[in-house]
Amino acid sequence: MNRLWGYISAIMVAMLFGVWFTLDKTLLGYLHPLVLAASTYSLASAFLFFIRLSPLHHKIQEILHRESNVEIQISRRNYITLFLTAIFGAVIAPALYLNGLNQITAVNAALLSNVEILFIILISILFLKENVKKKDIVGFAFLLIGAIFLSTNNLQNLSFNQNLTGSLWVVSACFFWSMDISLSKFLSNKSDIFFITGLKCAIGGSILFLICLTLGLSFSLPLNLLPLLLFIGLVCMSFSIVLIYLAIREIGSTRTGSIFSTSSLFGAVFAFIVLGEPLKASQLLFGVLMLLGILILYKDGD
Repeated sequence: MNRLWGYISAIMVAMLFGVWFTLDKTLLGYLHPLVLAASTYSLASAFLFFIRLSPLHHKIQEILHRESNVEIQISRRNYITLFLTAIFGAVIAPALYLNGLNQITAVNAALLSNVEILFIILISILFLKENVKKKDIVGFAFLLIGAIFLSTNNLQNLSFNQNLTGSLWVVSACFFWSMDISLSKFLSNKSDIFFITGLKCAIGGSILFLICLTLGLSFSLPLNLLPLLLFIGLVCMSFSIVLIYLAIREIGSTRTGSIFSTSSLFGAVFAFIVLGEPLKASQLLFGVLMLLGILILYKDGD
């Protein structure tokens, strides 16, 4: 049953990120990407610490840690790991990605972002010694193929005449995001998950905020868009960062990272429903392929 909740958590993370990326399209017309990232992480940190200090904290913990072996103590090594995940996943990776995005098309950036799946698999197999069977490879392949075709509109919008430096920036960002997910495995079994996730968001948000101030970026946003920013920070970011730790604890970083690639599918569906963007039958087909990949991983893991 715990493994089932692990898969559900990973899918919910992909859904939340798909919604998050779609809603960002509106806010990026008014805020610099670094400002948006800093605001999102800061809001998530405040909300997670609010839950941590609220009377509901212990009840929520009982639900999240039911039938799971968790550790209460947080060692000095754990704090070092936490700091590294914040630097890798909330500071370096976004900075590299945005630099690369300025030099190549958004479509190519989306395609290159799927390299993260391969990095996660390699790190998990070579360094974390996670168990990967032959059937897992089929599931990973289905997820990767579906993610590539969803990102490139069935390869129709793929251009190879792009700046090599920009492509390398994006690939480097994917490596640091994969390090974030892989290292999070060593923190996923801690009981005080709201403190860990809140501190991670606080570190990332604070550093990004200082970078924005140094660059003189504006935090000005129309009041009518403030609820949208609050929703992204308090709901999408907060819940997703907690759920990703739960998913890693129950099914490992390899499967969690691979299932995360379905965020492109959920983003396309949400954009179709909310923003009225086109959704082709072929996109749904590759979305089904990705869901089949998840089913293969789940059945193989039982």
